[in-house]
Amino acid sequence: MKKLLLSLLFSMATVNAAFAQNVIESIAMDSGGRLGASLLVLETGQSLWILPDTAAPMQGVSKLPVVMAALAAVDKNKLKLDQKVTISKEDLLPTDLPSSLRDEHPDGNFKITVKELMHHAIADNDGTASDALMRLLGGPPAVMQYLAQLDIQDIKILDTEKDMAKSWNMQYRNTATPKAMIKLLQALQQDKTLSPKSHDLLVKWMTGAETGPISSADSTPNPNAARIKALLPAGAPVIHKAGNSPTHGSLTAAHNDVGIVTLPNGHHMAVAVFLTDSKAPHASRDLTIAKITRVGWDAWSKK
Repeated sequence: MKKLLLSLLFSMATVNAAFAQNVIESIAMDSGGRLGASLLVLETGQSLWILPDTAAPMQGVSKLPVVMAALAAVDKNKLKLDQKVTISKEDLLPTDLPSSLRDEHPDGNFKITVKELMHHAIADNDGTASDALMRLLGGPPAVMQYLAQLDIQDIKILDTEKDMAKSWNMQYRNTATPKAMIKLLQALQQDKTLSPKSHDLLVKWMTGAETGPISSADSTPNPNAARIKALLPAGAPVIHKAGNSPTHGSLTAAHNDVGIVTLPNGHHMAVAVFLTDSKAPHASRDLTIAKITRVGWDAWSKK
């Protein structure tokens, strides 16, 4: 009798997993672009996915590994949080890209701490800030070296934000696969890469991170409640980093969000969703990411 009961429970779990996987695939078909996604419950290994090994342009999501690399450098005393950095006018991003630092200091030539640069990069999606951090680290190769130390091969940071602004196609060089991003989130959650102080600081910033409209024409009423958070119950604990490209004609090259959701049972669900070359409107792209996240929530949130 006990064996029969266990067999029935296993069958139910298999059916539920298969149903959730079918829902994920259905959402992908309606996304208006190429959808790659991975969801993983870190404590149990339960997972859902679609195109998990397909590289996608990261846009603002790339600031997560940059800031993590910078915090790791702080932990090794190679950088200091209160270290002052001078930002020249030449360091500022072009005006068609988001940068609160540039907006506040249009003539450049101001000083800012490393800690403030990190906060601007994660919480405000500021490309001027992330480029400054990369310069301090030694450029994109230094971030790649940090990722290699974590045995993460499929996150590629080859260019700065300013370099990516030179042409539309440049954004397709800084890429990640959903599976590789899940591995980075797993390293963050399990404290495999940062000191407790650096970990807690990053989590604090990611808790309040903006998804951020990139222009008034492509805005959302409450950006921090969109994407991963949008269909979750109010107050569900989420840390995340989003990224999106400008829309060229009707095409949006990248509309992404990655993060960690704490489930009601105390487990942690890592989420990485990359929507590439979508022709859907902004609200629909946000909803696609929200739906993917909700599938995982419904599948795994029960105690």
